[in-house]
Amino acid sequence: MEKLILDQTFKGENYTISRLPRAEYENCIFERCDFSKGYLDNQIFLECEFIDCNLSNVNLVNTTFKEVKFSHCKLMGLAFHTCNSFLMDFSFYDCNLNFSIFTELKLIGQVFKACNLSEADFSDCDLSNAKFVDCNLERTIFSRTNLQKADFSTATHFNIDLENNMVKGAIFSSDMLEGLLHKYKLKILK
Repeated sequence: MEKLILDQTFKGENYTISRLPRAEYENCIFERCDFSKGYLDNQIFLECEFIDCNLSNVNLVNTTFKEVKFSHCKLMGLAFHTCNSFLMDFSFYDCNLNFSIFTELKLIGQVFKACNLSEADFSDCDLSNAKFVDCNLERTIFSRTNLQKADFSTATHFNIDLENNMVKGAIFSSDMLEGLLHKYKLKILK
């Protein structure tokens, strides 16, 4: 049985050499902690918050995130598709998610706010009703992705192939239509 850790705050901890003890963390706050290139595999996080943490290139195999908030975090190169997808629920605010992999996940209604998602991979995802608020989606991969009713109205630098994704009801700004027509090599005048 996993150890249960409740209502604790971890500030300024360095878990790059010695790992965070394996446990079920509930209602915990991790602030300014460095997990980069470390191990969070087989951990359980319920109703936790990560603030200004570095989790870049962390091993997330079979990790559970339920009602977890990430704010001002560096999350580069994370393989979210290796997490335990059962009841997966997280939110991202002002995070760097460059090169992260979300393939084949059900992220219905997922909210990304003010995030950098350059070269992230959302292939075969269900992102229906997702919101990309003020996000940079440069070279982000959307392939066979369900983007129905997703909101891209304030997103920038996206390139979405309308023939290779489900986009019915998706919301886009007229200023960013070139991101939908890129493959046709059209010149869009403003």
